[in-house]
Amino acid sequence: QVQLVESGGGLVQAGGSLRLSCAASGQTFSAYAMGWFRQAPGKEREFVAAISRSGTTTYYADYVRGRFTISRDNAKKTAYLQMSSLKPEDTAVYYCAAELGRWSAQGPDYWGQGTQVTVSS
Repeated sequence: QVQLVESGGGLVQAGGSLRLSCAASGQTFSAYAMGWFRQAPGKEREFVAAISRSGTTTYYADYVRGRFTISRDNAKKTAYLQMSSLKPEDTAVYYCAAELGRWSAQGPDYWGQGTQVTVSS
């Protein structure tokens, strides 16, 4: 069992930056690939970024590549999402997710409760 708690969301102006954190507890953090998803009002949840267990491999959705950076600190059991050059269309609830082993299309095993990010124009 893994518990995930996101933090760092808030209100920011377009062009600004935020860093989200995802603190994990429970089983061995380094055994899990970590990812971020988001869900805007009236839309389906969508993939944002993911990172391998060691942190050496990262994956990004096209609409955030070059603006967002995912990272992790296995000693602190925390994953991060650094978001820069934010746009109003980035407004959403952002969810942290964990998948045992390698990141795959099968979907995460655990989810956090989400943190709201609002980008004003």
